[in-house]
Amino acid sequence: MSVPVLVIEDEAPIRRLLRTSLSSQGFEIFEVATGAEALTALSHVKPDIVLLDLGLPDTDGLNIIRQLRAAKDNTPIVVLSARGEERSKVDALELGADDYVTKPFGIAELVARIRTALRHRVHEQGADPVYDHDGLHVDLTRRSVSLEGRAVHLSPKEYEILRLLVLHAGKVVTQRLLMREIWGAAGDIQYLRIYVRQLRSKLERDAQHPTRILTETGVGYRLIG
Repeated sequence: MSVPVLVIEDEAPIRRLLRTSLSSQGFEIFEVATGAEALTALSHVKPDIVLLDLGLPDTDGLNIIRQLRAAKDNTPIVVLSARGEERSKVDALELGADDYVTKPFGIAELVARIRTALRHRVHEQGADPVYDHDGLHVDLTRRSVSLEGRAVHLSPKEYEILRLLVLHAGKVVTQRLLMREIWGAAGDIQYLRIYVRQLRSKLERDAQHPTRILTETGVGYRLIG
């Protein structure tokens, strides 16, 4: 079965690129060029995922995210935008976008991000809370962590950071969300950086060149998955 994708993008060349490239990967593409058209389309098309440009001619794409999430619509949203500044990324993710890809982008990377967002949504809907990737095994039910078959001891704060990363594996988890969930309003960002550094020292083959817990500069962290 093809996967229905709603592309909300005002630039015709990009829509053509996405239509051609994603159709060959098994996706069924529905295209609109404005925010108003997007809301109309969403009233009769139920996509499995939305690709959203922030720079729409009639509205800021952030408003589309805001309206969908306010309506309790949990369809995965991957933002496509030329806005590379950290503020836009954080705002989109905090409003409920699942991922953020900056233009220009490679189709292979985009497809990987789409599939990750789709997997994550399935996970949220009831899959077992187990992460198993590249030798790292985390079972959130048993609160157990092992690396290449050997148990890893984590402090409570280290475990809570890892738990949130596992729950959002493959997605960016913003610094703001991590701080709020673990320390509340009183946390210091330096605490988070220290604990992430300690976590990497226990879980990475080379903590100076991490391949599991990646930094999205100025935005947050992503657990590869």
